[in-house]
Amino acid sequence: MDNPPIEIQNLTKSYGKLVAVNKLNLRVEPKQVHGFLGPNGAGKTTTIKMLVGLLRPDSGSLKIFGLDGIGDNTRVRQRIGYMPELPKFPKHLTGTELLDLYGRMYGMTKEERKQRVPELLKMVGLEGRGKDRVGHYSKGMQQRVGIAQALLDDPDLVILDEPSIGLDPVGMVEVRDMVKEITKTGKTVFFSSHLLAEVQQICDHVTVLHQGIVRFSGTLEEISTQVHPGRRIVIEVDKPTDNILAALKALSMANVTVNGNVYTLAVNTQDDVRGQISKTVTGAGGLILSLREEGGGLEEAFMTLVGKGA
Repeated sequence: MDNPPIEIQNLTKSYGKLVAVNKLNLRVEPKQVHGFLGPNGAGKTTTIKMLVGLLRPDSGSLKIFGLDGIGDNTRVRQRIGYMPELPKFPKHLTGTELLDLYGRMYGMTKEERKQRVPELLKMVGLEGRGKDRVGHYSKGMQQRVGIAQALLDDPDLVILDEPSIGLDPVGMVEVRDMVKEITKTGKTVFFSSHLLAEVQQICDHVTVLHQGIVRFSGTLEEISTQVHPGRRIVIEVDKPTDNILAALKALSMANVTVNGNVYTLAVNTQDDVRGQISKTVTGAGGLILSLREEGGGLEEAFMTLVGKGA
């Protein structure tokens, strides 16, 4: 069995009295898109900097593909592609010159760079813009060239720190599509974000970090079933009656509140109970005008885990 791309045990990092990452345990399986979620200041970037060797943990273990990932391990670095949050590149270089420079730093030959750089510019949507200076690139284009440099040496693990931050909706869609393309090649993508809609559309697994502590780690399906966020069934009826209210309250699956002709049921099960609730209302003589389900998604699960103050 292959070693996991990332395996962390009891990883801790402090800045003075502030514990930024507190005994973090995390396992990322191969060929996953793994979202690393948390509000600002949760410890995401500190964790990523330890993953790529820019920071040393105070304690704990960190393995990349089974190799010790703490400190400057060349064998580990060769298997990682990394784009930092808001990457800063020399503005006087063109896109092609920038990637060629990184290629030389990776030890790629001239022929390898000559072939690889145009391929990546095309992949990230910068075909025909390689001769433009990076200083003239938009923020979205700089994010794209940042992803290109992270893929330059054909890494097995791609780590992206807030790849969609500061982008307009079009740019966010483009980055999302790029992440999907990366995983088609069999690579593992680990990226931090606080944009829940982005994560929900492209991730297989998520880890939620808050105040340096892992609050949850698992699949998107598991976070919905295990965290039990506030799932509600909202029913609008033609005329409210005591019979309808009594029948709904008799259901053991939900707490019922009523406002005019609208009944809201706070459901305590993950089963699809809409049919049963509909039959209950009609059986009590009610005429349903609308019935919809609210809550229960990633956003409410996230808020349940980190609190609304975050």
